[in-house]
Amino acid sequence: MHGSSDAAAPPGLLIEGAASIATLAGGLRRGAAQADAAELSGDSLAVAMWGDRLIAAGPRAEVQRQIEAGGRSIDDFARLDAAGGLVTPGLIDAHTHLVFAGTREAEWQMRSRGAGYLQILKAGGGILSTVAATRAASDQDLLAGARRRLAEMLANGTTTAEAKSGYGLDIATELRMLEVIGRLDREGPVQLVPTYLGAHAVPAEFRDRPDGTEAYVADVVGEQLPAVARQGIARFCDVFCEKGVFDDRQSRLVLTAALEAGLLGRIHADELVPSGGAELAAELGCVSADHLAAPSEAGVAALARVAEAGRPVVATLLPATSWFLGAHHFAPARRLIDAGIPVAMATDLNPGTSPTVGLPLVMSIACVEMGLTPPEALVAVTINAAHSVGLGAELGSIEPGKQADLVVWDVPSLAQIPYWLGGRSARTVIKRGQPVFERG
Repeated sequence: MHGSSDAAAPPGLLIEGAASIATLAGGLRRGAAQADAAELSGDSLAVAMWGDRLIAAGPRAEVQRQIEAGGRSIDDFARLDAAGGLVTPGLIDAHTHLVFAGTREAEWQMRSRGAGYLQILKAGGGILSTVAATRAASDQDLLAGARRRLAEMLANGTTTAEAKSGYGLDIATELRMLEVIGRLDREGPVQLVPTYLGAHAVPAEFRDRPDGTEAYVADVVGEQLPAVARQGIARFCDVFCEKGVFDDRQSRLVLTAALEAGLLGRIHADELVPSGGAELAAELGCVSADHLAAPSEAGVAALARVAEAGRPVVATLLPATSWFLGAHHFAPARRLIDAGIPVAMATDLNPGTSPTVGLPLVMSIACVEMGLTPPEALVAVTINAAHSVGLGAELGSIEPGKQADLVVWDVPSLAQIPYWLGGRSARTVIKRGQPVFERG
């Protein structure tokens, strides 16, 4: 069901026969509210939309009343039978490295045999191997690979995704990656939120210099960021704040320059060791702090303070990455939630440390390894994820006036989405009021 819809189809769509609807209505969740999926259940539930906007959700009779109160007839709506399934907002993948060339299964197998980071790097693996492949790839190759991944994401219920550059590490390739992301967003149906990640690693041409990291940060700030701002595609700027990559001072330089250039801030924070990333996110008002597998107590406290003050930084956790790396060291999701910090989750789709496109699998890992409940996990990939990409007013919940992005699942309750490990339970996916995927 990809592509344009039938021009003769009515502008209204009515989903009927749902066993439950997780509306996620009510805005960003934190603390105890993280567990509130605002789920409706009953014998005859419905969701109505007109054009690309939601009108109503609830008991069918009440939905019909609201349709008629708006001056429309129920006969103006096409019908879609949920057949006793669950309806949720479209899932939002708030952290992906969607565009890249090449794969890194060899280093994955090396890691499973005990190889460390330096051994993998010496063998030609790591981020820089993806950088080399991406620089060498044509735009058409990058587009084709990303389109395949987006089709799989859609089939898993993802309707919106953040997408980073960061495998170019030079002006030409970073701009080219952002152009590819912009084109894919225009193509749809998956809506993309572009992020510039020039400060992802220090490229090979800078590494032999005694001042290599400092020189590359200067290049990012003085050359790349102005070019990205002129291009006008990226909405966010991200930086990998981590020991051995970019420290908190260097990360502050990048993010401060990005804010001055009109880009919102995101940060790869405290993935391996406490690196000051959470504290920096709170200080600079980043929209999201991602990974957070090893935040300091001061970092958690800083994020809790800004959340309590009404300036929340969303903690976007990436459990599939920790799982795939065999680290057995996951972000302290319970501690973050209990501290009142809003938690989102994402795939971290990338060829080296998280080659997955499925948010339902991420939800499963979070429930099994991090102690989240299914409602908390669903909140993390819908309304909180929407806020993590700056689109909380538009996406992430089933509420009148919001964009009509929905999934009809082939299961009756939200607990069954993460219950079926690796399952593909999305039956129908709707983007902007139009069915864009139908299983079988």
